[in-house]
Amino acid sequence: MSTYLLVHGAWHDGRCWDRTAPLLEAAGHRVFRPSLTGYGDTAHLLGPEVGLDTHVEDVVRLIKDEDLTDVILVGHSYAGLVISSAANEVPERVAHLVYLDAMVPEHGETAVDAQPVTQRLIDAAASSDTPWRIPPLPELPPPLGLFGVTDPADAAWLRGMLSDHPVLCLRQPARLDNPALRQVPRAHVHCVGATPEGIVRRPVPAVQPNGTPARVRELPTGHDCMITMPAELSELLLDLAG
Repeated sequence: MSTYLLVHGAWHDGRCWDRTAPLLEAAGHRVFRPSLTGYGDTAHLLGPEVGLDTHVEDVVRLIKDEDLTDVILVGHSYAGLVISSAANEVPERVAHLVYLDAMVPEHGETAVDAQPVTQRLIDAAASSDTPWRIPPLPELPPPLGLFGVTDPADAAWLRGMLSDHPVLCLRQPARLDNPALRQVPRAHVHCVGATPEGIVRRPVPAVQPNGTPARVRELPTGHDCMITMPAELSELLLDLAG
């Protein structure tokens, strides 16, 4: 039995894994899918002081409180920064890092460094009445849809869980300075469906930090693959962490 800790990206909450988590559990594995501070059942805690460090603490606290070991830590989108810094804190408890269509930072980098287009979101917020918060991205015509979700019923369900994202999350740097972190295996899942203008994916180095060949898989769908292709995603997660 493996332990999967699924970390949602910006604007989402833990419910986005509702279709994927049961498939991992049905395969005999333990799954955690928390909502980070400011989302879902903690939406009332959203404020300008919530940042990347807050969300890293959320994940590290869960790992320690549940005494989790050999964790397969999966981060979607913005949560690539979260899982990187969380694993930096407790590398001995993490068996695998999976970057799910995610930002992949180097030590000291922010979300803007990893995905420069996010600076546009910060700039737009700065000119609003609430410069510390960024509203969810708008729904676009197919094939882009809402974070890659184009089915009307699915988009309506997703829209109901989305909430604003604090600017501080995009400004605080990721920490990857623990030498032990380099030994944690990595895998990458790229969603290769329609991509919004300005989104640029960093090439994955051929060799992982631990010296083994890179592991990269692709899904022919939009960004929120856990909603659009849950069965295929769960199969990849089972294979990558196997």
